[in-house]
This record gives sequence, structure tokens and C-alpha cells, in this order.
Amino acid sequence: MSITDGGVVSRRGRIRATLFDYLALTKPRTIHLVVGAIPAMLLADRGVVATLPIINTLAGAILMTAGANTLNCVADADIDKLMKRTANRPLARGALSTRLALMFGLALSGAAFIWLWLTTNLLPGLLAVATIAFYVLVYTLLIKRRTSQNVVWGGVANGMPVLIGWSGITGGIGWQAVAMFAIIFFWTPPHSWALAMRRTDDCRAAGLPMLPAVASERVVAKRIVGYTCLTVLATLLLGPATGWLYGAVALLAASWFLAIAYQLYVRVRSGEPVQPVRLFQRSNNFLSAVFLALAVDSALGLPTLLGAG
Repeated sequence: MSITDGGVVSRRGRIRATLFDYLALTKPRTIHLVVGAIPAMLLADRGVVATLPIINTLAGAILMTAGANTLNCVADADIDKLMKRTANRPLARGALSTRLALMFGLALSGAAFIWLWLTTNLLPGLLAVATIAFYVLVYTLLIKRRTSQNVVWGGVANGMPVLIGWSGITGGIGWQAVAMFAIIFFWTPPHSWALAMRRTDDCRAAGLPMLPAVASERVVAKRIVGYTCLTVLATLLLGPATGWLYGAVALLAASWFLAIAYQLYVRVRSGEPVQPVRLFQRSNNFLSAVFLALAVDSALGLPTLLGAG
């Protein structure tokens, strides 16, 4: 290979690395929560699978989440350098400039608003802007570093895609969408705290007051059970607006999730070794099972207790 050829390969490699760095700013692994917009849209119009509105709303929600995550990386670059889990993020290792990352995040955020407004209606676009503003300005800059209840409020941003999905179909927000929002809101603390119980050193190194870093395991486990109970109640509250399929899966999944959370608390209380990551993984399985059942139940238009099907 000639020197010229080598230079071309090297340049292509740098371009590829830069593209991957920009992608990393969006935190692709966390974008899965936007999928909650799909069952919300199907529930909003039971028995109808409107493919184009679903694709348009989902695309807007992905742009929203990518923009919010990128701006979060900009705001958290200083503490990301201090934690093993985040030290390899592009801004933490100086792979990209803060200015370019900020412009990228703002561009994604603006694109989310415009896309949702033009392809659905104004309300989803406004909700997307509100979500980004809350996540970056309120949660990241004001709450995250000041209170051990930070992830509780983080659940607000996590739950917004279901409201965006519902409003993308109806132009409004129904109580069913609020119930779905509540499921994710209450699910977020046990999900996050379970993982944080194994990452307390990272939190302390960065000065983040995550509950597991500032409270005993017994206190954390007790809070996990409490929020899991609230998650179960919200899950069952949605039952009257759904059919037998959702009801059966929700009851089984909720009972299973609560049993695992209580088992964690019992083991902590008795001083036995615990595996909080197991609860973290099971919480993902719970939410996936419930929302998948809701999507199928709604797409099939099964008769509901409220007689809407």
C-alpha cells in the first residue's frame, strides 16, 4: 500500500471514529424507553395499527431522546471524567469539543420538535421540548447533584415518550396515558437504585448523592420495595382500559417483580449477600413484558372492562 493509500485509510478511520463518538453522545443504549410510545399509540386507537403515525412519532421521540442525552453529556462532562462507567464517553476523554457537542444536541432537539409538529401535531412537539428542558435544565443541572431522590425525578423524563405517543394519535392526553406514565415513573427508582447499589464507588468519586451511595443497603432496599409496590398499582390501574391478555400478563409480571424486590429486602435485612443487578435485569424484563402485552392486546382490540374494545 502506498503512503497516499495509507493516508486515505487513516482519514477514513478518523471519520468513522468521529461518527461513532457523535453516536455515543446520544447514549443509544438508553433510547429503548422511547419504544413505550408504541403501546401508548396502539392503546389510544385500539384495534387499529396506523403504521405511518407510529413511525413518525417514534422517529421524533428518538430524536428527542438523542438530543436530550447529548446535552446531558455536555452538562455532565466534568463528572463523567471521574466515574469508570462514563470515563470513556467522548467529551470525558476529549474526543470532541464541547461546542460541537452542544450544537449537535441543540440540532437534534430542534429536529425533534419540527418533525413531530409537521408529521403529527403541535402537542407532541411541545411535549418533546418540555422533556428536553426538564431533563437537561431541571434534572441534570439542578436536581441530579443535589438530592438522593434524583432518579425519582428522572422518572419524569423516562415517562414522557408515552405521553408523546398518545398525543401523537389523539392530540390530547388521556388518563390511560397518565397511568402508563406512572408505571415508568415509579419503575425508574427501583430499576436505577438496583444498579447503583453495585456502583456506589463511582457515585462517591463524582460526588453524586445517589441513594445507595449515601444510605444503608437496608434503607435502599426498603425504598425499592415501596416504589415497586407503586409500580404494581399503576400497572393494575391500567387494567380496566385493556383486555384479558394485558390483565393476565400484568398480574403475573407485577407479582413476579414485587416478589424479587421483596426478596432483595429480606436478604439485606437478614445480612445475607445480595445480587441487586439481578433485580435491575428483572425490572427490564418486567417493563418489556407489560408493554409488549399491552401492544398486542391493543392491536388485537380485545374487549375491555370499560367496553371500549
